[in-house]
Amino acid sequence: MGLGVFIHRLDSIYDDSPAERYQFPSQYLRRVQACIGDWIIYYEPSKVAETRGYFAIARVQQVVPDPGAPGMYLAMIEPGSYLDFANPVPFNSATGPVERGVLNEQGRISGRAQAAVRLISPDDFNRIFELGFAEGAPLLPRIDSDVRLSQLDEEQAPFIFEQQRDRASLTVSRVLRDRVFRRIALRAYDERCAITGLKLINGMGRAEVAAAHIRPVEASGPDIVSNGIALSGTAHWMFDRGLISLADDLEILISRQTNDLEGVRSVINKTGRALEPRRPSDRPHPHFLKWHREHCFKQ
Repeated sequence: MGLGVFIHRLDSIYDDSPAERYQFPSQYLRRVQACIGDWIIYYEPSKVAETRGYFAIARVQQVVPDPGAPGMYLAMIEPGSYLDFANPVPFNSATGPVERGVLNEQGRISGRAQAAVRLISPDDFNRIFELGFAEGAPLLPRIDSDVRLSQLDEEQAPFIFEQQRDRASLTVSRVLRDRVFRRIALRAYDERCAITGLKLINGMGRAEVAAAHIRPVEASGPDIVSNGIALSGTAHWMFDRGLISLADDLEILISRQTNDLEGVRSVINKTGRALEPRRPSDRPHPHFLKWHREHCFKQ
C-alpha cells in the first residue's frame, strides 16, 4: 500500500467523480495500484483559476479497466471515505512546497510535480492532512441556551502517521465528518440559505442554517460539497420531506402535495432559483439532484 496524490480539475477531459471514481490512462496504472487500500489526496493544479490546491482525501478501494474506454482504468473510491478539506491547502507555504517530495536534489521543483498521479511520503501526507483539517475558525452548529459549549468540545490529537497509519479514517468519525461538511457547505453559500436567500446569525454569532446532504448519508450520499446545500430550518424540513427540490439549473421545484403552495412561494427566493455558490466546483451536482427528485421529491 502507498499514499498518493491525484490531480483533478473540474474541466478535466477524464470521466472523474472524485467521491466515486478516478479515470486515468495505463501509464499511471502501477502508481495507482500501489495506492489500493490506502489514502490519496486530491490536488487542483495551479493553472486553474482560484485553485483550491490540495482539497480532499479519499481511499482507493480497487482498480478496474474502464469498460467504456479501452486503454483507460478507474480507481474506485471506497464509499464514504471521500472528504473535502476544511481548509484547502495551497501548493506553496512560507517555506516552499508543502509536498516536499516534488523537490529535486537542488531544492527546485522537479517535473514530478506535473505528474497526474504520484506517490507521496508519509511526512508530506501528514503535513497536508494537518493543514487541511486544522480548525482555525470552525463553523459550529447554532447554540441554544440549553446547550453547553462543553458538549461541542473535541480534543484534537496530533496526527502521527507512523504510530497510527489509519488516522485518516477519523475523517472519519461521523461527528468530525459532520463538522467538516457543515463548514465547507456554509462557506460555499456564505452562510446563507440557498432557498430563501436569508442570512440569519443568532445571538452567539452562529449561522442559523444547516448543511444539508442532497443525497443523504443513509442512502450512500458522500460528504462532498457538491452533494450539499445550506438551508434554514424550514427549508431543510421541506427539502428532506420532498416538498421542495431542485432542477439541474437550480430552479426551485414545489410539490403539488404542499398544503400551502402560496405560503411556500412567499418564502423562497423571489427569483425562483436557489442561490449558486461562487465556485463552480461547489455547485450541486446534477447526479445528486436527480437522485433527490427521483427518491425524495413528491411530484
